[in-house]
Amino acid sequence: MKQLALLLCFYACTVTYAQHSVFSPDNKIEIRFSNTGGINFSVYTEGKIIIPPSPVKLIIEGKSSSPIKIKSVSKKTVNTVIENPVPERRKIIKDHFNALRITLDNGLTLECRAYDDGLAWRWESNFKDSIIIKNEIYSIQFSENFPVIYPEVEVRPDTDSFHTSFEDPYKRKSLDSITDKNLLYTPLLVAPVNGYKMLITESDVEEYPGIFFRGSSAQSLEACFAKYPDEEFTREGEFPQSIVKSRKDFIAKTKGRRTFPWRVIILSKKDTTLASSDLVYRLASPSRISDISWINPGQGTDEWIIGISLFNVPFKAGINTATYKYYVDFAKKNGLERIMLDAGWSDYKDLFKINPDLNMDELAAYAKNQGIKLSMWTLAMTLDKQLEPALEQFNKWGVDFIMTDFMDRDDQKMVQFYHRIAEACARNKIMVMYHGAFKTAGFNRTWPNAITREGVLGSEYNIWSNKATPDHDLLLPFIRMAAGPMDYEPGLLDNATQQTFRPISGKVMSQGTRCHQLAMFLVYESQIQIFSGNPSQGLMEPEFMELLGSIPTTWDETIVLDGAVGEYIVTARRKGDDWFVGAMSGWLGKQIENISLTFLGKGKFEATICSDGVNANINAIDYSISKKTLTGNDFLNINMAKGGGWLIRLRKI
Repeated sequence: MKQLALLLCFYACTVTYAQHSVFSPDNKIEIRFSNTGGINFSVYTEGKIIIPPSPVKLIIEGKSSSPIKIKSVSKKTVNTVIENPVPERRKIIKDHFNALRITLDNGLTLECRAYDDGLAWRWESNFKDSIIIKNEIYSIQFSENFPVIYPEVEVRPDTDSFHTSFEDPYKRKSLDSITDKNLLYTPLLVAPVNGYKMLITESDVEEYPGIFFRGSSAQSLEACFAKYPDEEFTREGEFPQSIVKSRKDFIAKTKGRRTFPWRVIILSKKDTTLASSDLVYRLASPSRISDISWINPGQGTDEWIIGISLFNVPFKAGINTATYKYYVDFAKKNGLERIMLDAGWSDYKDLFKINPDLNMDELAAYAKNQGIKLSMWTLAMTLDKQLEPALEQFNKWGVDFIMTDFMDRDDQKMVQFYHRIAEACARNKIMVMYHGAFKTAGFNRTWPNAITREGVLGSEYNIWSNKATPDHDLLLPFIRMAAGPMDYEPGLLDNATQQTFRPISGKVMSQGTRCHQLAMFLVYESQIQIFSGNPSQGLMEPEFMELLGSIPTTWDETIVLDGAVGEYIVTARRKGDDWFVGAMSGWLGKQIENISLTFLGKGKFEATICSDGVNANINAIDYSISKKTLTGNDFLNINMAKGGGWLIRLRKI
């Protein structure tokens, strides 16, 4: 990764004023800081206040809380480009901002950046010895009683409230109905009917817990954090986990000289900007991997959601050598790069105790001969205990990608686990994905081998619930994806309408149309996309699978052409000279007319179009594939059924 920066201006001054502000490059966003009665920030958009003065404070054990004075203030403008080596959205990212640094007399500095698409600020500390962070005060007051779209922790009976898989459905409530009993996690969206929407999240989380929010008054949200674990125990069960039994009275113990996570607010009048902003990535720490040539994203398979319910095969399907050879052949035939061996290939507590029905050496040799990579599921506790020998064994099998699962926390100790695993995998040239995980938050910039993660209510919920609805699916591009890549695991080939859907383990179907599932491979960002459908069904539909398997997972350019939060989206992405456009709708369906193809530029393109069939509102499996030649002078009309989708591949000819 390289970063070329042009510093346009810089100045520092001795402070004589109690209030200081910084504007975005387009002068539409202003953030003000004052030290009247403590440090407060406020936000204005086009001269209108949307966040009145709101207190921020870092409470450090043993450090004075006497009135804070500002020692100095400096400003600078930066206009830079960042090259993303594993680009989920675009390869070249413009990074243009105005920055304000406020140095206080208590050893802390506030750095604030104003961008055209939002703002961010963070603390910096400058102490010789290690420090204990007792708490961080971050209260956001709002100018009106705005509606909020947010995920909320569903507290489990045997854990504290900060134990969560970060996979809850979104709720919509007004600010005044959110109380201190509601525990929200980010990203969350404050969504005025008119004016600027505010997407609240964070970036660059390291040696520090992730952020949650609670309601604190009629029109405010107050940050809260999981305290550092004091005592833990292992909860046994199908998938053992480390559970926090008690916590310390502080949130982090850390080095005295450091920067803290960015507090991020993406601001936009247009919903499409929410779905295309790179702000979280821009704010993250640069890559710590010098050679990334071995990082090879692409599509893969996973058998867990469908329960390996294969058919038309001459062997007994299950966790065995024959089944995974079948998956290798399927991947080879359809242009997928790898297959996943999910839970059950080994004992959950011992990665070296292989399932007796599985010959790993034989399978590894077969996959290598076919040019297909193997990927392995691991339990987080087990991987942590057997980390170095396990990674060595994975290398011997030709494994270039692993998943680790069931962390379900983001306190400081668990955040340290994420970085430790990413670093060890990087040394062994292995990509890693986290399940039971908190949001990406720029982690993929710092560790490009941490290719994607869950932190989303995705396809697996169709097994046991009706939560993964098309309406839910249409919130994700505008909210969850703002924090980085997500592993939804699309591609279910048994599709149902709102009336016909049933959660059935062993015969898993999706809500919405077949094209809705297909479009996820384009609309949803994950540098490794996991096909979770049934390969036996896929082999019966070669034209559909050829189109699905041809969709890249990294992109040179992305344009969100149209969309509305929770309703529909139309996204165009370019890889080389070729373009793909994908569209998804909620349960209301959507017709969109006259979408201009001027972004194609000059030349002709062979277009392959997959659209909802004429009977998709009755039978959600119905789709049609057609071909034509198009140019940049043409327009597209998209007609999506209820819970529908649409996809076009445009290959330059």
